[in-house]
Amino acid sequence: MSLPPDSPARRSGSDLGEHLSLLRRRWLLLLGFTLAGGTAAVALARLTPPSYTATSQVLVSPVGVQEQSNQVTNRQRESLNLDTEAQVARSSVVAAKAASLVRASTVEPVTVSVPPNSAVLWLSVTADDPASAAAQSRAYAEAYLANRTETAQAALAAQQKATLAKLKQVNTGLAKVLTELTTLRKGSTEQQLATHKQSVLNRQAYSLTLRYDALKTVALTPGSVISPAAPPTQPSSPSLPLYLGTGLMAGLLLGAAAAHVRDRLDTRLRTPADVERLTGMAVIADLSDPNDRAVLHDMASTVVAACPGTRLLVRPVPVELGAMPVAAPLAAATPLSVMTGCEVADLARADAALLVIGLGRARAEHVAAAVRHLARHNMSIIGAVTTTPPAVSTAVPAPEQRPHASLGKLVAGPEPDRGLPPETTPMQALTRPPGAPQ
Repeated sequence: MSLPPDSPARRSGSDLGEHLSLLRRRWLLLLGFTLAGGTAAVALARLTPPSYTATSQVLVSPVGVQEQSNQVTNRQRESLNLDTEAQVARSSVVAAKAASLVRASTVEPVTVSVPPNSAVLWLSVTADDPASAAAQSRAYAEAYLANRTETAQAALAAQQKATLAKLKQVNTGLAKVLTELTTLRKGSTEQQLATHKQSVLNRQAYSLTLRYDALKTVALTPGSVISPAAPPTQPSSPSLPLYLGTGLMAGLLLGAAAAHVRDRLDTRLRTPADVERLTGMAVIADLSDPNDRAVLHDMASTVVAACPGTRLLVRPVPVELGAMPVAAPLAAATPLSVMTGCEVADLARADAALLVIGLGRARAEHVAAAVRHLARHNMSIIGAVTTTPPAVSTAVPAPEQRPHASLGKLVAGPEPDRGLPPETTPMQALTRPPGAPQ
């Protein structure tokens, strides 16, 4: 089943074919930009100073009393929130501690990554020197663990202080209740309430004592460095494959854009499609292969059907192309009087015109000029015929410098020139030969 001409699939295929044809025409421009992009990328890779990346791996462990406020996810194990820990490792506090460890005023920024389903942080530092990158990465790991230990100790001390204060408060209340029990009568309501209050305070004191003892025995294990950074042997950047691929792709895109712009600005007609696209002129036939008889037959049939009269003017574009390669076959195959414009009266006598466009030599402005010239004489144009002239054409003599052999032929014999009055016929030369009588 064939697709309709205006279907999206056919339009997309036609557009792709036009783009590929354009790139084939401008392959030198495309190749030049691509090579320039690759060369620039290689030069940039050579000129860019090398950088080295060292990575330390830190296993993060829970510290302090376990809290169930954090929800367990793929990136979180128990009470650990590794995304939060990654932000802490990138903080300015950790960077300051790392700078003090390497005895420098500043350190390179650290890149922290968290592998999924793990409790490991990867601390990577990029520097110009491999030893410096490794030292700074190890300093970041130690500074992060030290900061985590200090934070956990401060939080644990605050919890111990709060628990101890609460225990003291409960013990004070319990002592007060015990004093009241000595003054109350046994079996009275007040004595029963005091006894119940004593029991509650005893339980609270026991619970707080257990909690305080647990806080005193908590082991702070912030984590450990499971893989200290080592000086890298190969630079991490610049990456020649990455630079080269980027440069080639950028050059290819710029070359394609330049080819499209150049093709739009270039008005030279190279194919029949260019003629129809740039001039709007309907192409009747393409005579690039003069031995194709089917094309000659179709051209003659189309010209006879489209010509409103019996006189046809063949107008070459450009003029030096010559009209004879097309006029002669038309004169032999059609009952039309074919004129090549060599005579002064051809333009006035013709009923219609046929443009012969030389592919590769004619431009859109040449065709537009020919159309305007014919329109000033009220000449209708039935279409255009494209041909491929030789690379170097011989100069065509001016019409007045060569005899004109008329190509006109009529079915019923010669036809008088109805287009011109008798008084406009060419006059014979009046020059007398030397010695003739006056």
